Amino acid sequence: MRIPEWSRANAGYGRKLVNSGLEGARSGREAFLHGGSFAPFLGKSVRRALKPAALGVCLGVLFPRNQRKFSRGVGCGLLGGALGFAMGVAWQSRRLAASMTSAALGSMGKVRDEHWLEKNPIDYA
Repeated sequence: MRIPEWSRANAGYGRKLVNSGLEGARSGREAFLHGGSFAPFLGKSVRRALKPAALGVCLGVLFPRNQRKFSRGVGCGLLGGALGFAMGVAWQSRRLAASMTSAALGSMGKVRDEHWLEKNPIDYA
């Protein structure tokens, strides 16, 4: 089977797999948030990520060895703050990400199993 034929034959399966993953991620988010809104959770995560961001700014300002360049210190401070903030938000939302990932992989596994059974029917007779 050539690549164009193979891609046409598997396009529906790919779409079904992606849609099931997205639906699983949504259901994982809903299960983690217990039906609540995402905005309060995100707000709490952002507030808790401000301490790592401030630490990143301090470390970034102290990082350049040549202290004569003010702009370099400011740039490194901004970069450190951005990295600290991103890491803080990622850390605060790790349980949500785990729940979404687990549900998405489970949903995709069901679709994958259905596809395998269509390709390889089991004859018990």
